[in-house]
Amino acid sequence: MTLTAPPALGLRRPWTEVPAPLRAALEETLGSPVTAAVTRAGGFSPGVAARLELADGRRVFVKAVGPEPNAYAPELHRGEARIAAALSASVPAPRLLAALDEDGWVVLAFAYVDGTMPGQPWNAADIDRVLDTVTGLAASLTPAPPAVAAVVPDAATALADEFQGWRNLARKRAAGAARGGLGPWAAEHLDALAELETGWADAVAGDTLAHCDLRADNLLLTPDRVHVVDWPRACLAAPWLDLLFLLPSIRMQGGPPPEALFTAHPVAADADPAAVTVALAALAGMFTDRSLRPAPPGIPTLRRFQAAQAAAALEWLRERGLPDGG
Repeated sequence: MTLTAPPALGLRRPWTEVPAPLRAALEETLGSPVTAAVTRAGGFSPGVAARLELADGRRVFVKAVGPEPNAYAPELHRGEARIAAALSASVPAPRLLAALDEDGWVVLAFAYVDGTMPGQPWNAADIDRVLDTVTGLAASLTPAPPAVAAVVPDAATALADEFQGWRNLARKRAAGAARGGLGPWAAEHLDALAELETGWADAVAGDTLAHCDLRADNLLLTPDRVHVVDWPRACLAAPWLDLLFLLPSIRMQGGPPPEALFTAHPVAADADPAAVTVALAALAGMFTDRSLRPAPPGIPTLRRFQAAQAAAALEWLRERGLPDGG
């Protein structure tokens, strides 16, 4: 598969668009004035993502969203604040320094990580480092520590809306909608995929804290560590769910086919193959269904990005095969 994924880019807003009282409140919380703000690219948040330079010489990373242009984004930031505050220092994630929530705006400040996202196309060294990090996360977060388990949902709750993509598409077809965007294989097997998808909640059940959105733009590589950022979608799930989420994104960005990487990985050693196929079908359905929807405000590349994820996940699903041999 060639590199076909568009960049993960939301429409960034400058730090100066955050209301002045909130900017002043953050400076007070951090204990130093902001002397410069450098917008950072990468990621889908339709708001502020910037490196702040402080008068005392420190750097922090800040992300902030308001009620416009995307009313859903502030709630994601609120969820991230709860989860980030509960993560232990052993988790390779930036430490939350401050969380402010006022007048529809949510501002989060994190310890600054001077790292880079994995190169694209993915190279073998970065893949090995990230896969080792997945191993470490599963080992240290199974079972999920009580502090964070208390503030995250289980997968059956967290993914209930997303993991019904094939059923959504089957209902639309039954209502007379055109195939619209479905490839021949998915269209031919739509009913089977919709039926297979129904078992996803049992398939992914577990007590591991899963990030549930692992991909290149949520990873920062430094010389000695892989840092995992953006945790608002975290949930309790099977220890292999993060690997399942990650591998199609590696594939769509020039990496190798997922199957060999999955089966060789330690977190998949005890995975039930049938459960993995069910979960993969649900993941492919989510990406396919979402990719066919209108673009959400402020995130113009998201649907094309999801279409590329869907293509990689479907390629993998076809290799594994459906229970009926399809």
